[in-house]
Amino acid sequence: MFLKGKHIILGITGSIAAYKAATITRLLIKEGAEVRIVITPTAKEFITPVTLSALSKNSVLCDFFQQQSGDWNSHVDLGIWADLFIIAPASANTIAKMANGVCDNLLLTTYLSAKCSVIVAPAMDLDMFAHPATQKNIEILKSYGNIIIEPATGELASGLDGKGRMEEPEKIVSEIVKFFESKKKFKGKRVIVTAGPTLEAIDPVRYISNHSSGKMGYAIANCLDDQGAEVILISGPVSIKDINKNINVVNVVSASDMYRAANEWFPKVDAAILSAAVADYTPTNVSATKIKHAQNSTSVQLEPTKDIAAHLGKIKTANQVIIGFALETDNEIENAKTKLKNKNLDLIVLNSLKDKDAGFGTETNKVTFIDNSNNIRNFELKHKSKVAEDIVNELYKLLS
Repeated sequence: MFLKGKHIILGITGSIAAYKAATITRLLIKEGAEVRIVITPTAKEFITPVTLSALSKNSVLCDFFQQQSGDWNSHVDLGIWADLFIIAPASANTIAKMANGVCDNLLLTTYLSAKCSVIVAPAMDLDMFAHPATQKNIEILKSYGNIIIEPATGELASGLDGKGRMEEPEKIVSEIVKFFESKKKFKGKRVIVTAGPTLEAIDPVRYISNHSSGKMGYAIANCLDDQGAEVILISGPVSIKDINKNINVVNVVSASDMYRAANEWFPKVDAAILSAAVADYTPTNVSATKIKHAQNSTSVQLEPTKDIAAHLGKIKTANQVIIGFALETDNEIENAKTKLKNKNLDLIVLNSLKDKDAGFGTETNKVTFIDNSNNIRNFELKHKSKVAEDIVNELYKLLS
């Protein structure tokens, strides 16, 4: 019973493949999952709620309100309850609506409210699947962090033969089991993640900082927690609220605060991922009172901050791993390689400010991995949650 205690929402849309949802439900129940089913009105033309209710041992939800009692079916409560939302089959119509935020039925409002991961199993005719609009919508869903189970190639309901046939229930449930198994691979490991900017005070009112939002570091911390790690997130000032409840957040303000916290925690962990944008310089003297505006020019003397990555690289043991970040504007590869070597890192994640929609403040990122063997891997632009998965997967390899 690999899924014992797991809460799974099964979404069913209007497709001939809806009949396979009965088998998916049966297999999920067999593996110990508790299953709640949300079905679109069109899907009821292909499979009856009575069948699905009998298999899942729960009422099948379709409408916003129960017709007899008038009770409201809360998509918000469903989204909070679920550990996973699987939509199988997912029609071209539903995929298009998901990609564009349309929520004209209970399944779609539940999707937009879900706090959990979402797996999508497309099912449609080969020309519909191959159409550029559908392919674009699937790429959008991937960029949101959704997991796509690619359809199989075979005989379709139209009589044609090609790609578009929803994967078989056994394969889909196997992918769900793998998804939950991946959540345990860091069990017993403790990891530091640094995130966000630091604020370097000039006076009680003003400070020096940068444009870091902390989104990349928080995505990494959440991903590590999802996969079973004990996470210590050392965070500069950010406005992010989306953080897993198990994560130990250590709030800091300045570069010296972050240095002290990292130095305190590092001897107790297996790895550190240093994604924070730590200030390189801090004011030498901080005024105790607000500096008044004047017509004449003024200057602020700066001194270097302590280099957290270099310090941790110097004290790390043979069993510890450090992944650093490099944000560059020119000579990106050369500068990143120098940082990797000089700070004794195991991997460096390179960002370039030349890449559109990557870096500070964005929902997406485009990175390059460079390791100690000078292997270079370039990744396409992705949602930061998916970039986090790539980084965490690489950390797993390094720790192994």
